[in-house]
Amino acid sequence: MFEGQYNELAQAVDSIAERIRALGYPAPGTYNEFSKLTSIKESRGVPTAKEMIRQLVDGQESVVKTARFLLPLVNSAEDEVTSGLLAARMEIHEKTAWMLRSLIEE
Repeated sequence: MFEGQYNELAQAVDSIAERIRALGYPAPGTYNEFSKLTSIKESRGVPTAKEMIRQLVDGQESVVKTARFLLPLVNSAEDEVTSGLLAARMEIHEKTAWMLRSLIEE
Protein backbone atom coordinates (compact mmCIF):
# COMPACT_ATOMS: atom_id res chain seq x y z
CA MET A 1 0.00 0.00 0.00
CA PHE A 2 2.74 2.46 0.93
CA GLU A 3 4.68 1.79 -2.26
CA GLY A 4 1.50 2.37 -4.26
CA GLN A 5 0.96 5.65 -2.45
CA TYR A 6 4.57 6.69 -3.06
CA ASN A 7 4.28 5.96 -6.78
CA GLU A 8 0.92 7.75 -7.05
CA LEU A 9 2.35 10.85 -5.36
CA ALA A 10 5.40 10.85 -7.65
CA GLN A 11 3.09 10.84 -10.67
CA ALA A 12 0.95 13.57 -9.07
CA VAL A 13 3.95 15.84 -8.61
CA ASP A 14 4.78 15.37 -12.29
CA SER A 15 1.20 16.17 -13.40
CA ILE A 16 1.07 19.27 -11.20
CA ALA A 17 4.46 20.45 -12.48
CA GLU A 18 3.28 19.97 -16.06
CA ARG A 19 0.15 22.03 -15.33
CA ILE A 20 2.22 24.82 -13.78
CA ARG A 21 4.46 24.83 -16.87
CA ALA A 22 1.42 24.81 -19.19
CA LEU A 23 0.22 27.96 -17.41
CA GLY A 24 3.54 29.61 -18.24
CA TYR A 25 5.28 29.45 -14.85
CA PRO A 26 8.41 27.63 -13.72
CA ALA A 27 7.61 24.58 -11.60
CA PRO A 28 9.52 24.03 -8.36
CA GLY A 29 12.12 21.34 -8.86
CA THR A 30 14.29 21.11 -5.77
CA TYR A 31 13.64 19.91 -2.24
CA ASN A 32 14.53 23.39 -1.02
CA GLU A 33 11.83 24.95 -3.21
CA PHE A 34 9.27 22.34 -2.15
CA SER A 35 10.10 22.84 1.53
CA LYS A 36 9.31 26.56 1.20
CA LEU A 37 5.92 25.80 -0.37
CA THR A 38 4.64 23.02 1.85
CA SER A 39 2.34 23.27 4.85
CA ILE A 40 3.32 19.75 5.94
CA LYS A 41 5.88 19.68 8.72
CA GLU A 42 8.86 17.37 8.40
CA SER A 43 9.08 14.93 11.29
CA ARG A 44 12.22 14.33 13.28
CA GLY A 45 13.48 11.00 14.54
CA VAL A 46 11.91 7.64 13.82
CA PRO A 47 8.19 7.56 14.59
CA THR A 48 6.35 4.38 15.47
CA ALA A 49 4.40 2.72 12.67
CA LYS A 50 1.12 4.03 14.10
CA GLU A 51 2.52 7.57 14.36
CA MET A 52 3.81 7.33 10.78
CA ILE A 53 0.30 6.48 9.61
CA ARG A 54 -1.14 9.39 11.65
CA GLN A 55 1.36 11.71 9.98
CA LEU A 56 0.34 10.39 6.56
CA VAL A 57 -3.33 11.01 7.41
CA ASP A 58 -2.49 14.56 8.49
CA GLY A 59 -0.57 15.12 5.26
CA GLN A 60 -3.43 13.82 3.11
CA GLU A 61 -5.88 16.07 4.95
CA SER A 62 -3.56 19.05 4.58
CA VAL A 63 -3.45 18.57 0.80
CA VAL A 64 -7.26 18.39 0.67
CA LYS A 65 -7.53 21.56 2.77
CA THR A 66 -5.17 23.39 0.39
CA ALA A 67 -7.07 22.14 -2.66
CA ARG A 68 -10.39 23.28 -1.15
CA PHE A 69 -8.90 26.73 -0.56
CA LEU A 70 -7.61 26.95 -4.15
CA LEU A 71 -10.70 25.59 -5.90
CA PRO A 72 -12.80 28.81 -5.70
CA LEU A 73 -9.84 30.85 -6.96
CA VAL A 74 -9.32 28.49 -9.90
CA ASN A 75 -13.04 28.45 -10.67
CA SER A 76 -13.21 32.26 -10.66
CA ALA A 77 -10.37 32.24 -13.22
CA GLU A 78 -12.45 29.83 -15.34
CA ASP A 79 -9.55 27.37 -15.47
CA GLU A 80 -11.41 24.11 -15.96
CA VAL A 81 -8.27 22.04 -16.46
CA THR A 82 -6.73 23.08 -13.14
CA SER A 83 -10.13 22.73 -11.47
CA GLY A 84 -10.34 19.15 -12.71
CA LEU A 85 -6.82 18.44 -11.50
CA LEU A 86 -7.68 19.80 -8.05
CA ALA A 87 -10.91 17.80 -7.88
CA ALA A 88 -9.08 14.61 -8.82
CA ARG A 89 -6.38 15.25 -6.21
CA MET A 90 -9.01 15.90 -3.55
CA GLU A 91 -10.73 12.61 -4.35
CA ILE A 92 -7.48 10.65 -4.17
CA HIS A 93 -6.28 12.28 -0.93
CA GLU A 94 -9.67 11.95 0.79
CA LYS A 95 -9.83 8.25 -0.10
CA THR A 96 -6.24 7.65 0.99
CA ALA A 97 -6.82 9.44 4.32
CA TRP A 98 -9.90 7.30 4.92
CA MET A 99 -7.98 4.09 4.13
CA LEU A 100 -5.07 5.09 6.39
CA ARG A 101 -7.43 6.07 9.24
CA SER A 102 -8.96 2.60 9.07
CA LEU A 103 -5.52 1.14 9.89
CA ILE A 104 -5.19 3.03 13.17
CA GLU A 105 -8.77 3.23 14.44
CA GLU A 106 -9.36 1.18 17.52
